[in-house]
Amino acid sequence: MKTMINGIQYHVEQYGSGYPLVLLHGFTGEASTWKPFCPIWEQHSDLVMVDLIGHGKTESPGDMERYDIKKAAKDLKILLDQLGIEKADLLGYSMGGRTAITFASLYPERVRKLVLESTTPGLKTPEEREARIQQDHKLAARIEREGVEKFIDFWETIPLFHSQLNLPAEVREQIRSQRLRNDPVGLANSLRGMGTGAQPSWWDELVNFDFETLLITGELDEKFCRIAADMASKLPNPTNLTINGCGHAIHVEEREKFGTIVSEFLSNT
Repeated sequence: MKTMINGIQYHVEQYGSGYPLVLLHGFTGEASTWKPFCPIWEQHSDLVMVDLIGHGKTESPGDMERYDIKKAAKDLKILLDQLGIEKADLLGYSMGGRTAITFASLYPERVRKLVLESTTPGLKTPEEREARIQQDHKLAARIEREGVEKFIDFWETIPLFHSQLNLPAEVREQIRSQRLRNDPVGLANSLRGMGTGAQPSWWDELVNFDFETLLITGELDEKFCRIAADMASKLPNPTNLTINGCGHAIHVEEREKFGTIVSEFLSNT
């Protein structure tokens, strides 16, 4: 469906029935990221799959300020209001995980359970944030200069995704085809407005997350394993799982295992 939120037309898909589960994809992704999990998750959850601003079939405005991650979180709150959902489970991967953390920090009363895959509450020091902002702005300029296809050629080769080279060729091609459907304006502005450097640091907010939080990382993704361990030490009610033999995108590399873990976590009351 299409819905207007604060002047932006969002693309949202809903499946299943049960307790609401909001699904938030990573950078260059879209709602279809989660389609393989519909057969299992829709048995116990009302799946709300969102194309985040600048991605998929959601609009890609030229105003960088509109991509501020706090505004993205507010858009999600308005979406829940529109759907008559008072409280939901949230699952976010990477950028989507940072959006979920932002939402949970701003609107903790709207969260029942939180699932975070390979993500971070942000950078801890102003110096780290400034360095990352500069890096993300360079990447954004590269997208604008070279176009989406050349950027995706580069993006697929970064160390974060090396373990995906072991995936079957048809799976890698599906991921690539989906990524190529993105708008260069949306991707560039997403980096500038929702990048890890641009977002606030939410580390100090983690102690206030009084809901159950599941952290999932891949064994080969050492940086995010360390971040997850640090987060778990601050969260009041964490479950921290490391999945052997895979990297950043567990939902792609160990699809069946990921689906089962999430299903069991959400179904336990």
